[in-house]
Amino acid sequence: MAPAVTDRTRAELVDDLACAGAEPYRARQLFHAAHARRIASWDDLTELPARLRAHLAERFRLAALSEAARSTSADGTVKWLFQAADGQTIETVAIPSSTVPGAAPRTTICVSSQAGCAFACRFCATGQMGFARDLTPGEILEQVYRANSDSGRAVDNVVFMGMGEPLANLHSVVQAIRALADPLGLGFSPRRVTVSTSGLVPEIDLLAEANLGARLAVSLHAPTDELRSALMPINRRFPIADLVAAASRYARASGRRVSFEYVMLDGVNDADEHARLLADLLAGRAAHVNLIPYNQTASGFTSSAPARIRTFAQRVRDGGVPCTIRASRGRDIAAACGQLKAENLRLRPKQPVRPATLSVGREKA
Repeated sequence: MAPAVTDRTRAELVDDLACAGAEPYRARQLFHAAHARRIASWDDLTELPARLRAHLAERFRLAALSEAARSTSADGTVKWLFQAADGQTIETVAIPSSTVPGAAPRTTICVSSQAGCAFACRFCATGQMGFARDLTPGEILEQVYRANSDSGRAVDNVVFMGMGEPLANLHSVVQAIRALADPLGLGFSPRRVTVSTSGLVPEIDLLAEANLGARLAVSLHAPTDELRSALMPINRRFPIADLVAAASRYARASGRRVSFEYVMLDGVNDADEHARLLADLLAGRAAHVNLIPYNQTASGFTSSAPARIRTFAQRVRDGGVPCTIRASRGRDIAAACGQLKAENLRLRPKQPVRPATLSVGREKA
């Protein structure tokens, strides 16, 4: 299967076009057309000679993904189910955030980095699906480009918090972030990019070495190894002490505070004692806690009550750690990671999915 042209770096395109006898500046033209202009047909690339366009058409695809379904929430959240050339499906969410009165909302794009996930966090819908494969750089980038154009709002932030574990696909994620930042592409600042991880300690250090300037978000969800291992099997490989130490190294290397994500599960991790332990764990570090009301899936967990979440947040703040509560969005379209794909699979034997009309229904916690 031919790769998408957006799977290639600018340097790789120079080599690809050199094989066809083209000068290096042609690669810059191609990169700009694919990433910034988002051409839909090789015929739109009129700055290249017809012979070179024919050469490229034989070797590359322009589109890495096609739309399989779309849902729009009453709060403005938009969720896509995209299909790759091999039939794998992934999810992408555009989330508008409230801002000052009279100003346009800011838009955060939540992208997937893998089809499925191998880490089997007990509360995550994607984790129940298993792992299919890594996404290519072009498949990651096209989520941003499609959402940027289809949502009708310019992207303000990109978060790698969709399906999959971003650091388990580190090469593609880093290449995609660099392509987003390329001045011949969107020129998107990596400082507006957040990479989430369930806790791959060696890869956190490798991400720091890449020196992108992106934010790091650690999916913590429990303040003790016993509880975290029960919720997140990855903790048996990389326990909390090692994970927090790696996050501190990343904060020092990047000069950026690390966000610790904490999904609020009723009766599981939301007691005052959990809040105290969490504050003790992170006090004095360049850290911030982000509490996430659980967007219910078929896992059997339920979200903590709003009053319990507010109390928990105050207990963490009282312990000297900044703490916020994430606004819950897209609940009316089942915006938790994996739910649109699961609903699509459930419906498929009975009725086909019609693009942009499916009215069903991550955030990966």
